[in-house]
Amino acid sequence: MNNSLSQMLMNYSPLIVLFVVGWFFGARHERQHLAQLAISEKSLSHIIVSTERFYQPVLADNTQGELVLGSVVIAQDYFKMVIARVLSIFGKNLTTYETLLARARREALVRMRTQAQAKGYNHIYGLRLEVSNINQLGSMVEAIAYGTAVVTDEQN
Repeated sequence: MNNSLSQMLMNYSPLIVLFVVGWFFGARHERQHLAQLAISEKSLSHIIVSTERFYQPVLADNTQGELVLGSVVIAQDYFKMVIARVLSIFGKNLTTYETLLARARREALVRMRTQAQAKGYNHIYGLRLEVSNINQLGSMVEAIAYGTAVVTDEQN
């Protein structure tokens, strides 16, 4: 009995080690990404974003609207995918996917605002967000944020 247990541990130990290493680095990367998103969102907070489609801002002289967009593809680490598969068997909320989608949306918004800032705009209206799966497993999602960027005279 003892021999079969040690044989099983020898067979599965590389898998377990890789699983733990993947979980560690995946969680670390997610924390770093969330921290970087918070910094970027704070530095771009002067760019006003509105979901109003037919909003008519007070435009600065000689300015026109321009489409700006941000796009990102984010992959889920395999540890969280395994947890999500187990939770889906029991009909639980898949918070691991919720955090993946939230990170993707936030990153797409940051990239859109960065593009608007690079072009000298201070207001984006008509914001739309689209999120889609890239693969069948649901481990990769693409998020696209787009809107009309303008220079306004409004002081908010």
